Amino acid sequence: MDSLGQLLESMKSPAFRRRSEQIAENLLHHPLILSLRAEHPELDEKVMRTNLSRLYQYVSDHEHCENCPGLERCPNDFQGHYSKLDVQSVNGTMEIYERKTPCALQIAKNNEEQIRKRVRSFYLDERALTEGYNEVEIMTKDRLRAPAVTQVFRYIQDTKEKGLSPRGLYLSGSFGTGKTYLMCYMLHELAKEGYTGVIVYMPDFVEDLKFMMQDGSKLKETVDTMKNCDLLIFDDIGAENLNPWVRDHVLGAILNYRMNRKPTFYTSNYPLDGLERHLSFTSKDGEEAHKGQRLMNRISPFVDAVQLYGENQRGKI
Repeated sequence: MDSLGQLLESMKSPAFRRRSEQIAENLLHHPLILSLRAEHPELDEKVMRTNLSRLYQYVSDHEHCENCPGLERCPNDFQGHYSKLDVQSVNGTMEIYERKTPCALQIAKNNEEQIRKRVRSFYLDERALTEGYNEVEIMTKDRLRAPAVTQVFRYIQDTKEKGLSPRGLYLSGSFGTGKTYLMCYMLHELAKEGYTGVIVYMPDFVEDLKFMMQDGSKLKETVDTMKNCDLLIFDDIGAENLNPWVRDHVLGAILNYRMNRKPTFYTSNYPLDGLERHLSFTSKDGEEAHKGQRLMNRISPFVDAVQLYGENQRGKI
């Protein structure tokens, strides 16, 4: 490697100066720079040469963007951003300022990250929320489920047009017909509109509540999150092993708070009347019909029941 002294000495050579001047001339005659000068005729040669580094960055970024290799391989100094130049008069002297602007791909990524921040899942495979959705595939994958899909689509559209309703959906059907997937799609679409959402996989949630009993602050934070989010989904309700405390003091408290305020959604293998029988029975106290009826009185009046027919898609490619 050359020493600093050798490098500085080489910069004094006529060849180096000629090369530098040629680079400057090519830059000043680049179409982007000529367009800038045409837009701002007040920019004189001195100002342009004083700002060669900014001009170079501006041209370099735009050339990279014209041949974009994708956001992850963006060659610009500030990934996902390109240079824009502003011209201003400061104390009678023209100045060129550079600012970094996000490209369309970066804006799309930022928007998607904001959407994901509005949606929280407990005990659910995150891929259901992050892999994206294809509306045509959702509608056509299984014709048997088209009526239910149409109803979910209609709910999404109504919410976008009219705002949040206190009524949710109760989506029931056999195993693997896409109930969870449809609810995740709904969350994703309404998160784009600014709504927050939580989806809870009930069997794991109920098991974890046993440990939360020892951590009051975590329990309160979890329950408050479910109470206050715009859209709450209890996924696979009816598959959990209930105990009286979970049913009456956790689930009951959440539903009591949300009814007439914000919509709650459910997916289940049970129809509504079958869920009532499930909620009436706990491993500790056996059957307590009035307790199940009490909870159902906080579910049934606040949902539209949707029966999802279709084939089991699990394991299919």
